[in-house]
Amino acid sequence: MSLFKRSVTSEIMSHGGVVVSTLLIVWLSVLLVRLLGDAAQGDIGADVVLGLATFSSITALPVILSVSLFIAVLTTVTRSYRESEMVVWFASGLSLKSWMNPVLRCAVPLALLIAFLTLFASPWAYGQIEEYRERFQQRSDISKVSVGQFIETEGGNRVFFAEAPQQAGDELGHIVARVLDNEWLSVITAERAYVQTEDNGDRFLVLGEGHRYDLKPGTPEFRLFDFEKYGVRLESKDALSPTAMREVVERRIKARPTEQLMRDETDDARSQIMWRLAMPLAALNLALLAIPLGAVNPRLGRSGDLLIAGLVGLLYMNLINLSRGWIRGGQLDFGIGVWLVHAIFAALMAYMMWRKLRVKAPKPAGK
Repeated sequence: MSLFKRSVTSEIMSHGGVVVSTLLIVWLSVLLVRLLGDAAQGDIGADVVLGLATFSSITALPVILSVSLFIAVLTTVTRSYRESEMVVWFASGLSLKSWMNPVLRCAVPLALLIAFLTLFASPWAYGQIEEYRERFQQRSDISKVSVGQFIETEGGNRVFFAEAPQQAGDELGHIVARVLDNEWLSVITAERAYVQTEDNGDRFLVLGEGHRYDLKPGTPEFRLFDFEKYGVRLESKDALSPTAMREVVERRIKARPTEQLMRDETDDARSQIMWRLAMPLAALNLALLAIPLGAVNPRLGRSGDLLIAGLVGLLYMNLINLSRGWIRGGQLDFGIGVWLVHAIFAALMAYMMWRKLRVKAPKPAGK
């Protein structure tokens, strides 16, 4: 490998490593904040936050790697122009087209890794995430309560706070619960709690040795009860809304293995296959497109060119998502949608390379 190819390849890999690390840190920071918020609201268990963060990061890696490769190639080409290093390479008989070989040396292995992630690793990770969520949804209200935390369930109608159990066989120790129904606002305190399942399948939260305080909002009515054992029925969940049901179907489609999707004839399956095939192709296209986009005049400001490059990359990803939605809605044929966006941007890359490589004829004298 020549000195030029070695230097370009090493610089792209160095920049790519920095960008991947930065994007992963930003992604994990935002993801952990969201997951911890869901855990505090009782939507997920606090014990599965790290697992969900790990699997969610696997699903985000294809996009992160594609964007990182684009930025790495773009910054490498831009730096070479800005520091007049390209003048040396041009004087040595090289052209902008010579960048394609070292860029592809970095892009092809990364595209293969992205293809493995989208076709195999990401569906498995989505399946693990869905399994976590389904297991948590199957747990009773009281089993979602973590010691030392306030947890909302039933849309906020029930709020629990519990301490660690003091006696063997108890699921929770001292517990405070606020229950809101159609007429009464109740505050219940008990020394311990456990879940009991009846013969007919009904489940009850059984509280032992406590007090119940009832208040009817807007009126002076107040009731006080002391009890040795008190049962709260754990009601079944309401039916999902159409939007929530659509989200569940979408998550399950993402979790299906690629070979199963290929045997499915639905538009949802085709749109998911299109997405999985699009990411490695997009990584290659964006890497090559970054070469002419990074070829800037060092005497001019580079902010405008970097902004245009960023908008082009964002447009590419948005068009992929748009095509995916059209295929899912039956508005675009799968055979066309799977390659149309990539062909457009490959043609754009070829045109921009031709413009950069074209030698303009000298102006006539006196003009």
